[in-house]
Amino acid sequence: MSHTAHIPSHRKPRRSASKLALRAGVAGGVLSTIAVAGAAGPANAEPVTETIEMPTLGSLGTDLASAVSASAEASQQEALDQHLLAQENAALQKAAQEAKKAKAEADRKAAAERAEKARAEAEAKAERERAEAAERAARAQARAQLATTSASTSDDSGSSSYDSSGSSESSRSAGSDSGSSASEEETTQAPVSGSTAAIVSFARAQVGDAYVSGGTGPNSWDCSGLVQAAYRQANIDLPRISYQQSSMGTSVSLSDLQPGDILYWGSRSGSYHVAIYVGGGMYVGAQNSSTGVVERSLDWDPPSGAVRIL
Repeated sequence: MSHTAHIPSHRKPRRSASKLALRAGVAGGVLSTIAVAGAAGPANAEPVTETIEMPTLGSLGTDLASAVSASAEASQQEALDQHLLAQENAALQKAAQEAKKAKAEADRKAAAERAEKARAEAEAKAERERAEAAERAARAQARAQLATTSASTSDDSGSSSYDSSGSSESSRSAGSDSGSSASEEETTQAPVSGSTAAIVSFARAQVGDAYVSGGTGPNSWDCSGLVQAAYRQANIDLPRISYQQSSMGTSVSLSDLQPGDILYWGSRSGSYHVAIYVGGGMYVGAQNSSTGVVERSLDWDPPSGAVRIL
């Protein structure tokens, strides 16, 4: 063996012939392709003078960071918008619930007020009906008492009326010889007697007494108090109030008055003043605090109407 057999060689190893042939073939193919392409191109083709600048890795990183930041901001804005929308929906829902609750409370109060108003109206109506019923009962009782008193008075005065009629007939018989002399006599008012006389006499006896609102005697009166006291002399109990007194008895014309009739001022069912007709075109009444109880002519203060109790 040679003494240099174990010393490594510093020369490059030789390539194999096959590899060299392969590389030569590839290079030749590329060159032929380039040559064909050049021959196929237009004869007047201009050489390429522009170059395309390829993005660097640094610019790509900056653009990516900007896109990520913009996406994050958009996501954050979307989340904020969703939060605000949720708050707005919650506020609207709460307002709707409160409005519904307020409406229910208002409806409840309105229903309670209507019920209270209906109850008050029902009570007022019932009270009016009770008052009207009591007034009707009082009128019926007064009419019954008046009918009883009138019947007893007629029975008591029957004989005297008969005697008076007999004497009047005798007078007319005695004067029949004088022809029409009786018809030519002036008509005079019949004398007041019985219950009517008691009423008229009592009323005239109070002339000069004072007028006091609500007065019922014995020395001061108001208009209805005097009429009530006068009729009590004939055992007739009249209501205390003037409009109640004028609603009693039977309505009579002012041209057909008789002593004892009740005169009234105002409407019959709503009179504000009453007095007693005493005959001869005169009446007695408690007028006011200035005049007291006076006897006056009908012309002095003409009444609105009259009623007859007896």
